Amino acid sequence: MSAPPLHASPPAPTAVPQPTGWPVLRLGFRPFYLGAALFALLAIPLWVALFLGHSTLTMPLSPLLWHAHEMLFGFAIAVIMGFLLTAVKAWTGLATPRGAFLAALALLWLAARVAAVTGPYALYALLDLALLPLVAAVLTRLLLRARNRRNLPLAGMLMLLALANGVFHLEVIGAIEMSPLTPLYAALALIVMIECVIAGRVIPAFTMSATPGLKLTVSVLVDRAAMGLTALALLLWIFAPASTAWNMGAGLALSLAAVAHVLRLLQWRPAITRHRPILWILHASYAWIPFGLALLAAARFGWIANSIGVHALAIGATAGLIIGMITRTARGHTGRALQVSRPEATAYALVMLAAATRVLLPLAVPAWLPMALVVSAAAWSLAFAIYLFIYTPWLLQTRLDGKDG
Repeated sequence: MSAPPLHASPPAPTAVPQPTGWPVLRLGFRPFYLGAALFALLAIPLWVALFLGHSTLTMPLSPLLWHAHEMLFGFAIAVIMGFLLTAVKAWTGLATPRGAFLAALALLWLAARVAAVTGPYALYALLDLALLPLVAAVLTRLLLRARNRRNLPLAGMLMLLALANGVFHLEVIGAIEMSPLTPLYAALALIVMIECVIAGRVIPAFTMSATPGLKLTVSVLVDRAAMGLTALALLLWIFAPASTAWNMGAGLALSLAAVAHVLRLLQWRPAITRHRPILWILHASYAWIPFGLALLAAARFGWIANSIGVHALAIGATAGLIIGMITRTARGHTGRALQVSRPEATAYALVMLAAATRVLLPLAVPAWLPMALVVSAAAWSLAFAIYLFIYTPWLLQTRLDGKDG
């Protein structure tokens, strides 16, 4: 057998397939993060204008129900779906919706948000109810196909959210008798449970990866206690009758859940993240979960208004974790460094300011609620305006490294 020529050309490198289609439709986080941030920017100032009587916009829902429903099923759910449609690809190695299918999902979400303020109500309800079961079915199929049963409960939580949404719409049209706030509280509780699951996985991992030599010891017992007590406490908060005995039971469960989350957070060494904004926003936001649970306990004991605890969980925990995750995951999935700029850190601080203002000012002086709403809304909107200014070009362009996604 003859030897190869001394000056033979090296084998041609294998060509890397180039990404196809519009960049914004290559992975779920792109359209849903953009949509959620834009919606957050616009919806809260509109709500404040409606609440203070500066807008006469007529919509299918009352302003209060529109605000509560849309911040859960418009804003928060968009981010959760965008995150899961992205994460499941990493968890399973299987392709998640992209291209025309992803565009259809995003347009369905957008159509529901528009119908929420234009009507008719039947069209709004139909559009709003269609999306969650569809996304849950897609994720369930992929997880089962990959035999990734560990993450199936997350798809199950999407179905429970769809059920809560269905109950809400049935109540609004008068098909069932129930306070419309009950399914909305159930939706908030489910979102908090999703946050507890995801945070338990990513916050300690992110903290260790960014801190050379750090090894966190996480107690399985504390984790399980926090999750179990939170599930029980939130069930009692939503469904326990308003009687002295049930109020005491629900308040006690909420208090114990708050303590469990404090212990859980302390295991993650939050103090060492103070010089890393991309980390401290996650720790600071998670701290609002035990604070919010404690405030809900105080409400059950009759000491404060229920809405104080609701907004601690909805703004401090949910919006805080959202702004932290939509920056970190968008940076990672567009091929950028996991190191935020000063404007992004300012956006983090503004969301924390929005939460503190909305929760603490009315808690101190109830008559200050209108001022608290205006200041909180301004901080909130500026935070998401900063996000859109920085991230919109990135989410509309191909990854820096040229990879797909």
